[in-house]
Amino acid sequence: MEQFILNIIHRPEMVPEYAEKVTGQGKAEDIGRKALLTESLDIFKIQQQCAHENGLKTTIQMTYASLFNDEAVSLAKEHHEKYGDEIALSLLGLPCEQFREKYKTKDFCIWMFSMEDKKAIVRDVFGKFYERFGFYPESTGSYYMDADLINFIKEEYPGVKCAVATCWEEGPKAYHTCNNSWYTFMDGGPWAPWIPSKQNTHAPAANAEEDSGIVAIPHLSRDLLACYDGNGSNFGTHPQNVLRGMIYDTKTWEYPYLYNLIDQYRSLAKYNNGYAYNMMFVGPGWMNKMGRWEAPYELLKKSYWDGCAYYGKLKKEGKLTDMTMSEFADYYRAKKTYTEPECALWRDILYGSKKQLFWYCDPYMRAGVSMDQGGAVFDLRPYAAKLEWKVGIGTPHVMDASYPFLIQEKYRAGYFTHYAGEGTVRSAKICHNGEEADLCLCRTKAHFSQEGGNRILTLDPVEIVFSDLKVKIQTVITFAEGSGTIGIKRNVLEMSDLNAEVTINEYMVGCYGTTEYSEDMTSLTLGVDGEIIPYEYKCRELSADGADEVWCKLPPINTRVSMTCEGRDKSGYIREGYAFSPMFTLGYTGKLHEKEVFTTWLKLQKAD
Repeated sequence: MEQFILNIIHRPEMVPEYAEKVTGQGKAEDIGRKALLTESLDIFKIQQQCAHENGLKTTIQMTYASLFNDEAVSLAKEHHEKYGDEIALSLLGLPCEQFREKYKTKDFCIWMFSMEDKKAIVRDVFGKFYERFGFYPESTGSYYMDADLINFIKEEYPGVKCAVATCWEEGPKAYHTCNNSWYTFMDGGPWAPWIPSKQNTHAPAANAEEDSGIVAIPHLSRDLLACYDGNGSNFGTHPQNVLRGMIYDTKTWEYPYLYNLIDQYRSLAKYNNGYAYNMMFVGPGWMNKMGRWEAPYELLKKSYWDGCAYYGKLKKEGKLTDMTMSEFADYYRAKKTYTEPECALWRDILYGSKKQLFWYCDPYMRAGVSMDQGGAVFDLRPYAAKLEWKVGIGTPHVMDASYPFLIQEKYRAGYFTHYAGEGTVRSAKICHNGEEADLCLCRTKAHFSQEGGNRILTLDPVEIVFSDLKVKIQTVITFAEGSGTIGIKRNVLEMSDLNAEVTINEYMVGCYGTTEYSEDMTSLTLGVDGEIIPYEYKCRELSADGADEVWCKLPPINTRVSMTCEGRDKSGYIREGYAFSPMFTLGYTGKLHEKEVFTTWLKLQKAD
């Protein structure tokens, strides 16, 4: 039986992000302004009302500011008793008069503080929570929580079992759509709940030794296609995201996209052993009485009510189970194993493009496959490295918490790129008599299946037309659970000339980084079996007939990526990039007749 789980999380933020400037128009900043505090609490009450009147319970994440407000504390206690809401603690909502006076800063992102300050703030906030409620919370959260922060919280407060821990694809794309002013990057993490490793929050734990001790949930459930292509803050199951994206009828105030997005999340149960998840994480700043996102307050309120009403309808129909965060953590621990992946075969429900993506996430990788590009891998994160990536003041990464990529089509071009260089992608070229066709140019559709521990994508066949030959090829992509490998099989189903032969070139163009800007590649080493090329931007190549393995070692991200092959007349090769195209290429070539198969495996490992 399929089960759709919902977390609704509210926070009485008291001093909501953005809201002070709106509420106090034309006045000097005053985060203690009574009108601001009153309006914020009123909105929190309305949000709670929207959930409760639709039969839904919530998790109330108390902010530091709200812990100084008697009415907010009293409301949390009342709603816990009356509706079964969980009283939790958020590490968002730090700014208030008391916080600024104590810490002498306007910083508000907990993961960006120094480790010394993180510890002091956590002890302060958790201590204040205990003072007001007489117990410690079982759930906490922020936009992002780095591994050192999670490990410290779990050590100091072992009862914490669940946390909001990252925001899906909140990196350079979000930065650019905030007028280059949102200095916090956290690309490369899971889009659905996971158990973070002790080494890196983004990378799921592979076993009990790596387990940080909490279940992590994402900050918002987002459109896994539109969010990747554009600004994620416009495409989420948070109703005000949809308004910000202007994805509604301005005359009727209806938003079918919101319901379609929720339904697509429900459909993910088909790919995850009957389980699907959705969440809303909402602060009062989104429902400001002055209006937001070119929408009046009345529409902001209506959209939130309608969103809760849709969830309530699904619950009444037996299609949804609402849980608090701590309840969900217990459910998840009982439901999932460490190596069980999260899968999402996702289609465009916004632009009508018929575009289809597949997302895969387990303790060894996060990968994206585009059927618009013939099954090319367009995003690849090497979780196998469990890269320790310290974040905050006093570390090498003050604001960049992203997990590095090996392939990323938005920041490193992908297939459709500048004539002089190459973009990162994992694809194949079919060649015949001097003509060449890349499967990136062949749109197709995928069908999901599961065989034991393998998650399999079987793509519709594509036809490649040369001047004197037609070739029909089918691609089957296999993600092997617990192995860090992606197997890609190309099967020649038909040829217009039974005696013809084509050459196949299976390749991966890669690099590493977290932004658009190239990193120093000189520490990389490329190899074909035991022969190596140290990366020096010299555009060199090396190949070997019958090669067992082609590989690249990337010390800056402690990753080794390799390809192996099974096919006729196989030859492995590596290619060093150059300064204008600072990539590396791994590949295999071979020959194919009709009914023959060429199979490659891409593998991710920790380098040391």
